[in-house]
Amino acid sequence: MGGLTVEGISHDWGARRALDGVSFSVEPGRFCALLGPNGAGKSTLFGMLSRLFTPRTGRIAIAGHDMAREPRAALARMGVVFQASTLDPDLTVKRNLLYFAALHGLSGREAETRAMAALERLGMAERAGEKAAKLNGGHRRRMEIARALLHRPEVLLLDEPTVGLDAASRAAITGHVHDLASQGLTVLWATHLVDEVRATDRLVVLHRGRVLADGEAGAIGGDNLTARFLALTGERT
Repeated sequence: MGGLTVEGISHDWGARRALDGVSFSVEPGRFCALLGPNGAGKSTLFGMLSRLFTPRTGRIAIAGHDMAREPRAALARMGVVFQASTLDPDLTVKRNLLYFAALHGLSGREAETRAMAALERLGMAERAGEKAAKLNGGHRRRMEIARALLHRPEVLLLDEPTVGLDAASRAAITGHVHDLASQGLTVLWATHLVDEVRATDRLVVLHRGRVLADGEAGAIGGDNLTARFLALTGERT
């Protein structure tokens, strides 16, 4: 399985510096939390990683493939769950997945097999025939994660995936994705919520476009990651 490398990424929105020399790497099969308050630059970085736009400086590699030189190969090895939902509410869960599979050149029995396997992985197989509009927020998010796994990526990016969910749904989704990482998937999980980070996770703290801390969460936060995060960013609860 491949990892993720970000080297010297900077980006400006007009006069505002959104990212300022951001560098970090995630080893294959690790869960890495990208933790930062709103406005830290997390979504801008995800836009770069998913090639919605390209950085003027720096380098991104997905599973060993340089995003600038081998964009197709890099994107083929990556799954993305964006903060905003992109499901078709009028289609069933399974039809949503099959439509996405077709975009990756998968059809017929192979697409059906992969769709059901992905749903099974996220505990959603029994809802395959339900319309997406009837699912609660937590199940819709699981469905989006299942969809992102259809083409068997090596790296999974999730941008604030628990926004708008209740505490129980947040915990369930966080647990599911940690389980995926334990099975060998490389995960980059962007969040502003400290309680979604486990002590054994890789942690990158981003604030005002800069990396303020990078390492194992337990080593960075000690016995109180919340206090350490607030001290680093100057945020107030």
